Amino acid sequence: MCTLAVYVRRFAEYPLVVAANRDEFLARPAMSPLLLSPAPRIVGGRDLLAGGTWLGISEHGVAAGLLNRRTADAPVADKRSRGLLMLETLAAPSAADAAQVLAATDPATYNAFTLLVADARTAVVAQNRPDGMQLTELTAGVHVLSNLDFDDPTCPKRARSHERFARVATAFEADGDLDAFRAALRTILSDHTVHGALRHPLLVAGLPRCARDVEPLVRRRPALSCPVLPCPHPDERADCSGVSHTSVTRAGRNG
Repeated sequence: MCTLAVYVRRFAEYPLVVAANRDEFLARPAMSPLLLSPAPRIVGGRDLLAGGTWLGISEHGVAAGLLNRRTADAPVADKRSRGLLMLETLAAPSAADAAQVLAATDPATYNAFTLLVADARTAVVAQNRPDGMQLTELTAGVHVLSNLDFDDPTCPKRARSHERFARVATAFEADGDLDAFRAALRTILSDHTVHGALRHPLLVAGLPRCARDVEPLVRRRPALSCPVLPCPHPDERADCSGVSHTSVTRAGRNG
């Protein structure tokens, strides 16, 4: 299960924090955070198969995360890559502007998705459905997204992880220890009992506190490569899926 936790205006110093796992076929080639676009500057992982991204942040302080949503219908192979829509979303000057881009998007162009776009002021979740694009503005607090419906209360794994994400937020608010907070988020994202089998957390990437630091981050961390992770079924490697990336993104009060 892909898991994305977002703290919306939960902390005074960091009005936006995103922690996420990407579950994907382990043989699908990808790269860890790098500069995806020079204007505007966008940092994120790159899917080497379709060219898009699943999690990124821009110089404007706009962050976006993508989850492939599970439905009764099988994905259609020739539909446009959802990761390319992510790049178009991240190019917007604000989350509010990005939400308008998503609202105008034909939902039938893509296989089912849940897409978070947020900045220090606005956080919106978009889902493409047969009857149109559904946009939900998030209230202040912690929200946990998965490959099921948005804030699905019937998912026990989501409920358990939500409780834990809320608990570590309370601890961080009390002690202000950012390193401990990041470590606690990584522990939750790597917990087999919360997210199911085949947990292979690879990376916790603390993206920049200020959007102007995006490009220096790329220069400081040129070695964040993402090899294919070991698969417990080597004879079925192409069909094996697991957590290919784990990331934590935070934005400060200035974006």
